[in-house]
Amino acid sequence: MKKIYPLILFVAALLFVSCESFLTEEPKMQQSTELTLATYSGLNNAVFGAYAPLVSANWYGASFVLDAEMRSGNGYRDVNKNSGRYTVPYDFSYTSTSTPALWGTAYFVISQVNNVLVNLDGKAGVGGVTQQDVDNLQAECLFLRGLAHFDLVRTYAKQYTVDKDAPGVPYVTVTDPAGKPARDAVETVYANILTDLTTAEQLIADDYTRDGVASKTSVASKLAIQALLSRVYLFMGEWQKSADYATKVINSGKFTLWEADEYADAFKADAQDGGEVIFDVYGIKANTYDGFWDAITWLTNPDGYSDCASSNDLISLYEEGDVRGEMFIGNPEKAPGTLWTTKYAGKEKGTPDVSNTIVLRLSEMYLNRAEAIIRGATVAGVSALADINAIRANRGASDLTSAGISDVLKERRLELAWEGHFWYDLARTKGSVTRTHYSGSEVNRNIPADSKFWALPLNKRELDVNENLVQNPGYDS
Repeated sequence: MKKIYPLILFVAALLFVSCESFLTEEPKMQQSTELTLATYSGLNNAVFGAYAPLVSANWYGASFVLDAEMRSGNGYRDVNKNSGRYTVPYDFSYTSTSTPALWGTAYFVISQVNNVLVNLDGKAGVGGVTQQDVDNLQAECLFLRGLAHFDLVRTYAKQYTVDKDAPGVPYVTVTDPAGKPARDAVETVYANILTDLTTAEQLIADDYTRDGVASKTSVASKLAIQALLSRVYLFMGEWQKSADYATKVINSGKFTLWEADEYADAFKADAQDGGEVIFDVYGIKANTYDGFWDAITWLTNPDGYSDCASSNDLISLYEEGDVRGEMFIGNPEKAPGTLWTTKYAGKEKGTPDVSNTIVLRLSEMYLNRAEAIIRGATVAGVSALADINAIRANRGASDLTSAGISDVLKERRLELAWEGHFWYDLARTKGSVTRTHYSGSEVNRNIPADSKFWALPLNKRELDVNENLVQNPGYDS
């Protein structure tokens, strides 16, 4: 088993921090780790606490999404309307001391759930706690552990479809102060992700949702696990399995595609039953991890920091009448001609506002299945063209008459823009970045398929405390 190492352990040892998040009642968070882990109730609160860091500005609360968009060609930096943030991903000026901060935050969550997992034995049958209750907690932990490692390996390593033998990230299953794990191969990381997610799928009750939460889509469910499995298999090139899991979610009947007149408002409110959201990260200022001024809402706000604008390369792809092409707003007086996404326009909770960050939604499942079918999967009674047109019909876009791989990849860019997908789609399909509407350093305007930047550098601090880690090629150590 891989073990976590000192730099990330010093915070993980406390298991979770004090925060008020999306529970309707604030859990008791100020207690010792030993006491917390001694009871089912304490473990249940600990699992809830493990969701809180996902809203960190290092992860879904800002930079994991925004870094990817600024790298991909979807993002643009207005020369007169920015605060200086997000220059590194836009210019690709990455070094071992200037690289995404996801590493520490994701491994912190991994440590949290690992501490729960090793303390679940013996909790069933005590105080009315059933085995299914314990299984549900275990499934939540495995879902979060799989998601965290998936985001890590996609960011700091080559993609599975490019070089599955390349160094990935340490797959950590036990928290150990003295542990200094080496990087597992990409293939090994993915194998462990699948083990965690398929085990979670088997353990969790079909109708399970965490009690007391204000948003059922912000915690794990069987359908969220299955949706993530569809995405993981897509990244592995396992087309049939990706299509099959997407079909499970689509056929569940729990979700429906937003119609054109629902689309804009859906991003400004908490998820509603029967909509598209399968799993999201709940935004609330009371969460200690909330980025506040550095959160995604303020960074994409033309009246805020406004560092992350949308490129005309993206906006020009939408046809007239497509509601997705209307999901942008400007500041004509200060930045004429520049537009920003409104997918994080906030929930009208004050200034700076908060938004939920959608991680998994129904449209992606249709697009996963469409791509998988184009690449060889079969699903009875389903065609890639029908899946793509189902989305386009609900966006006010014209139907396509045929669908090839370029069509589905373009549709993914159109539909999932500013949700953190396009960069990783380019990475897994051996694509390249070509930017016409661009204001950064010319040396890295365009990023070829063989660039070192498809696997970003590990942070020097991690290398300094763990001599078993190796840096990605092309970066200083």
